[in-house]
Amino acid sequence: MTALEIKSLRTEVKQLIEEADVDALKAIYSMFKISKGDDWWDTISAGERDAIEIGLAQLEKGEGIPHSEVKKLYPQWFAK
Repeated sequence: MTALEIKSLRTEVKQLIEEADVDALKAIYSMFKISKGDDWWDTISAGERDAIEIGLAQLEKGEGIPHSEVKKLYPQWFAK
């Protein structure tokens, strides 16, 4: 990227941050913390950790949904 492109990107990101809701700001904060070498697990909320642990327990019980099925149920998530 050129210096001009980087400056433009920074400006756009700053504007998006100014308009972001609290959940988006928390996610952005976590991404920056992770990029500095912090463990992402320590940057997410207790509720997010609980949800992940519940999901892992469900997978261990065989309660998961294959990716191919999710793609059929939610095609809008996979549209480009």
